[in-house]
Amino acid sequence: MENQILELQYAIDTFYFLVMGALVMWMAAGFSMLEAGLVRSKNTAEILTKNIGLFAIACTMYMVYGYDLMYGGGAFLSGISGQGETYSNASDFYFQVVFVATAMSIVSGAVAERMKLFTFFAFAVIFTTIIYPLEGSWTWGGNDVFGLYNLGDFGFYDFAGSGIVHMAGAAAAIAGVMILGPRKGKYDKDGNSKPILGANLPLATLGTFILWLGWFGFNGGSVLAMASKESADAVAMVFVNTNAAAAGGVIAALVFAKLWFGKADLTMTLNGALAGLVAITAGPDTPSAFAAALIGAVGGVIVVMSIVWLDRKLKIDDPVGAISVHGVVGLWGLLAVPLTNADVSFSGQLVGALTIFVWVFVASMLVWLALKALIGIRVSDDEEESGVDISECGMEAYPEFVTK
Repeated sequence: MENQILELQYAIDTFYFLVMGALVMWMAAGFSMLEAGLVRSKNTAEILTKNIGLFAIACTMYMVYGYDLMYGGGAFLSGISGQGETYSNASDFYFQVVFVATAMSIVSGAVAERMKLFTFFAFAVIFTTIIYPLEGSWTWGGNDVFGLYNLGDFGFYDFAGSGIVHMAGAAAAIAGVMILGPRKGKYDKDGNSKPILGANLPLATLGTFILWLGWFGFNGGSVLAMASKESADAVAMVFVNTNAAAAGGVIAALVFAKLWFGKADLTMTLNGALAGLVAITAGPDTPSAFAAALIGAVGGVIVVMSIVWLDRKLKIDDPVGAISVHGVVGLWGLLAVPLTNADVSFSGQLVGALTIFVWVFVASMLVWLALKALIGIRVSDDEEESGVDISECGMEAYPEFVTK
């Protein structure tokens, strides 16, 4: 009888893991729709090609070597067959691989509209095979950082990846944007920022709702179990807190933008939702629902200020606000954990954040520079002017609206 109960728990936890992984995979559709809505129509087909391509690359390269580097298990998943302790080893790989794709999706939006497609894909191969898995091995994998120190000794805590996934993706994006430079016409001769509007805000809104839904798998699945009363209660609370933080981010960004700009800015509101989700991801397991809403609300205010500051002051051209949403707010998410979890310290969180950012940023910078020297990183001025849909994909997403 006891064996039957254990087998049932194993089956439930494995099934739960797989369903949560499928929800996170659905976030790839959210990123695709969000980015397609926030770029200009002449770049839509390319951004969609980029998103489905990066997802396939992430799944393949993480299978080839990335998972082994992060957790062990052998190249080509040669060592993960058979049972795990509480759920199938194969279900763990599936859940982890969609996190890798999420991190790479963050890079996609930040470098939109001017990067060569296959340069991006080449970077995706390195990022998903080595850069992300190595920092993941130091955090969730528990390994020493180049044999120097262990983040566990500092009490670093990142429940579902505010830093490990989101800030890592943003660090890679910052390095790429710095080398790539801004889009043509983004800044005038005096350095003043000029708005470049997205083509399809309904699509961007749909993408945000898809990401909101998928985030329940992102955070809820990170409980890693469902087959006991305690784990079921934990999952339920994580769902509640994730939703509360997203709602808090929306309200705060909406109100703050209205007070600052005098208008209810939809794009800032959408990014407020995502900021709330990113902010709570490091610690959705310990706050009350109201505290989670406040954490999300702070993230919503931060993201509005960060998008404006990076654009106007640092001249960092990020078409979708990915660096602010996932990087700046990702850091806030890590630092918010000690506010509701007495076992976690601010110093430990800072050490972890610094370790992740420095490694991913420096490694990504070197890869971007190598790719720039070998195959080039940016499309020509003429190709950028006409749109990368034609130059990179040979087709248009909205051909009926194109005038010849």
